[in-house]
Formats: sequence, structure tokens, C-alpha cells
Amino acid sequence: MKMPILIAILCAATTIHAQTFTLKSSQIGGQATCELISNRYGCDGLNLSPQLTWENAPPETKSFAVTVFDESAPTGSGWWHWIIFNIPDSVSSLKEGAGDLSLQLAPAGSIQSTTALQRQGYGGPCPPQGDGFHKYVVTVYALKTPDLELPPTALPATVAYLIEQNVIEKSSLIFYYKR
Repeated sequence: MKMPILIAILCAATTIHAQTFTLKSSQIGGQATCELISNRYGCDGLNLSPQLTWENAPPETKSFAVTVFDESAPTGSGWWHWIIFNIPDSVSSLKEGAGDLSLQLAPAGSIQSTTALQRQGYGGPCPPQGDGFHKYVVTVYALKTPDLELPPTALPATVAYLIEQNVIEKSSLIFYYKR
């Protein structure tokens, strides 16, 4: 009878002290800020991808990928706002604006693939007016491969499939936006 209690205490102690793969951002809170919102299609934001930092990646990580996905989009399959992959395993952060290809802030060797906007790089939230709150999921993936072997023109569903086939662990942040 005493053995199960001891095991439960040991498991609880291990869980409390275990460090988990964690995504953080100084810019992402509950609601989208002007910096994150699109500057196209009637929206007047700055269209800057968020600053992101991750820690405690699994030791077997060979690269990272980051996505921003709107699961509330009225498309039946969501909306990919940003996909960046082949981020070297030595990298643990992305600067604000790294999703703007012209700023050249993304890590060397990384690829920003085509989004639902049919262009590369970050495209901020701009949901239809009156459509209610949309939920934006920002996810970092620790991958078991250094290279997804895809071109920048790869379709979002293809990239997402290969990310899921190679993921070791992932961590997400969520924000909301409506117009």
C-alpha cells in the first residue's frame, strides 16, 4: 500500500522539476496587437511577425519550424499565415519582423514557404469584418530532421504534413483578433 504512494510522490516531484519545451513571446498576449495585424485587404496593421523565443528543446532536435495558423478561418481548412522551416537547431529565437523577406532577419538556411496568401513570408491577421474572434495558433516544432527538403513554393498543406511526420515536440501560443 505504501509503494503506490511513494511512486506517486516521486512522479509528482519529477514532473514539477522537469523542464518542458516552451515557446514565449514578448508580443503575444490574449489579443493581436497592431504590429501583428495585416496591412492588406482593408486592415491597417504593421504586418510584423512576432518576436519568438523557445527553450528546453529535446536534445535530439535537428531543426525547428514555426507556423501561424488561423483555425477559425471560414475556409473549411483554416488559414496559414506563416510557415518558416529548416531553422537550424542552434537557433532559439526569431526577431520581430523575421517574416518580412526584405528585412533579411530570418536565420540563415531557413525557408519561408508559401502561405494561404499565395506568397512567402508572414501575412498577419485580417479576418472578414463581423466574423467574430479568430483564433491564431503560433507553434514552434522541434524536428528530427535538419532539412524538410522542400522549396519555398511548397504548398502549406505539404509543409504541414512533413512537419507532423518529423515532429519530436511542439509548443504553442494563442492570440485572438476580430474586426
